[in-house]
Amino acid sequence: MLDKKGAAKALRGLFHRTMAVVLDDLYLTLNTRSRTSVFRRLKEIGYRTSYTHAGSYYTLVDIPKFDERGLWFYQDVGFSKSGTLKATLKSLVESGPAGFTHEELEGLLHIRVYNTLLDLVRENAVKREEWNGTYLYVSLSQEVAADQQKRRQDLQTGIVVPLPATTVIEILVEALLAGRVCVTSGLVAARLAARGFSVSVEQVAEVMVQYGVAEQKKTAQGPKRSRV
Repeated sequence: MLDKKGAAKALRGLFHRTMAVVLDDLYLTLNTRSRTSVFRRLKEIGYRTSYTHAGSYYTLVDIPKFDERGLWFYQDVGFSKSGTLKATLKSLVESGPAGFTHEELEGLLHIRVYNTLLDLVRENAVKREEWNGTYLYVSLSQEVAADQQKRRQDLQTGIVVPLPATTVIEILVEALLAGRVCVTSGLVAARLAARGFSVSVEQVAEVMVQYGVAEQKKTAQGPKRSRV
């Protein structure tokens, strides 16, 4: 097992080469099989745990460049300012101007979320309302939830109307950013809704077709293992 100074240097070297690693990489880098020792050394320099992949990936606290939703991805491994998947979902639902369906949240987080959302509802951490054949997850605050439902009603009119050039630009920017993992009109609309833009899925789809942005998906797989 490396001493404190040696461990810090070795860990920073590892994360410089691969920004998200699994426990076996840490064992090898620190020359130990003690889980307790590994996390003691990680805690000394600060670390974060992924909310994807059952929390099996780690990064240093100063590596992620979080977006406005507090999310950061290294390949398909997701990290959140809120920490766990449950805490992340609660934060997103509370702050989303139009609430979220579970499909939209899966699009943002690139992970299955239905069961975790159900746990949050049962724990009275968020509310869900029936909405057009699905569930809309909203804030516990009655006032905030009412505002979210009103915004959702505006988004779900299904009427495709001409958009200002500035909004078209925002759609294309979000499509490019989302395309790092998966790009669909629903995902882009959800990302815009999280930023407060009242744009329907139909409007996004029309802009993407008009500008030749293809809807596509990437097969999920973890980052390549680091060689240490």
